[in-house]
Amino acid sequence: MNMEAFILGCGGMQPLPYRHLTSVLLRREGNLFLFDGGEGTQVSLKRLNLKWKKIDAIFVSHTHADHVTGLPGILMLSSQVDRTEPLYIYGPPKIKEYIETSRKVLDMYINYPIVVKEITAPCIVHSGKDFYIRAFPLEHTKTCVGYTLEEADRPGEFFPDKARELGVPCGPLWSDLQKGFEVTTPDGKTVKPEEVMGKKRSGRKFSFVTDTLFKPSIIDEVRGSDLLICEGMFEAELEDQAKEKKHMTAVQAATIAKEADVRRMCMIHYSPRYTDKELQKLLDEAQAVWPKAELSRDRMHIDIPFID
Repeated sequence: MNMEAFILGCGGMQPLPYRHLTSVLLRREGNLFLFDGGEGTQVSLKRLNLKWKKIDAIFVSHTHADHVTGLPGILMLSSQVDRTEPLYIYGPPKIKEYIETSRKVLDMYINYPIVVKEITAPCIVHSGKDFYIRAFPLEHTKTCVGYTLEEADRPGEFFPDKARELGVPCGPLWSDLQKGFEVTTPDGKTVKPEEVMGKKRSGRKFSFVTDTLFKPSIIDEVRGSDLLICEGMFEAELEDQAKEKKHMTAVQAATIAKEADVRRMCMIHYSPRYTDKELQKLLDEAQAVWPKAELSRDRMHIDIPFID
C-alpha cells in the first residue's frame, strides 16, 4: 500500500515567484488528504498532474490567510466533476465561519456535501479501516493544531513451511491464519496464528506541524514518525523574533526530529526573507543538530515506505 506526500507549497506569510504558501497533499492508496491550503495550492496540483478532484478531507492548522486562501478555489473546482462523496474539512474554531462566509460571499456553486468539523480538544478527527488522523494543540498567535496520521499494526510475516509442518493445507485455512483466526486441520488439530506468523509489524506515521512555538509536547505527539513535516521558519539568531511571533527556528525543528526519533524530517513554512539559495543556512543549522534534516521544496515528492 503506497503512501506519499507532495509539497504543494513551502513558504510562509506571503507567496513568492518561486515559492507558494504552505500546503501538503498526502496520498495513501485511494485516499487523498490535504494539509493546509495556502495561495498557489491549485497551481502545484496542476503542475504535478495530481487527481486532486477526489480529495477526501482537508486538515487546516489555523485560519491565518497564508494557510487557507487556496481553499475557496479547491471547493469551487471540485464542483466541476461528478462527486457524491462528502468533503470533510477539519480545523480549529473559525474554520466553519470561514468556509460558510466564503461560499456565501463568492456565491459558490457547490454540488456535493461539505462537512466542516471544528476541533476544540486533542482528538481523533478522521479515521478509516486501518488508520486514523489525530489533532493535537500547538501554540501560535491564534488557535492552531498539528496532525498525525497513524496506521494500524500490520500482521507479521506468514511462514508457509511452519503451516505445512502443523498439517495446515494450502488454501483458505492459510488465509484465515493470516487474518488472525484459529483454524482446525483436517485431522482435527487446532492451529493458532502465532504458531505460523511472525511478530506484528508497525504501520506508518505521518506528522504535520507548523506555526507554533517550540513545545516539548510536540515531541511526544510526533514520536516515531516515518515523515515529519515541520516548520523551520527562522535561523537561530532570530530566535527572539520567532518566539515573539510564536514560530520555530530550524534548530528547534531539528531538535524535535532528533528527540522524537523520526525517520525523516523536512522543514517547511520558511520566512520570505530567505531566497531559495539562502535556505541553505537553515539547513546547515538544522543538520548541525540532526544530520538527516532536509528542506522541503515546492512540488517535492516524498515516498513513505514501510519499514519492516
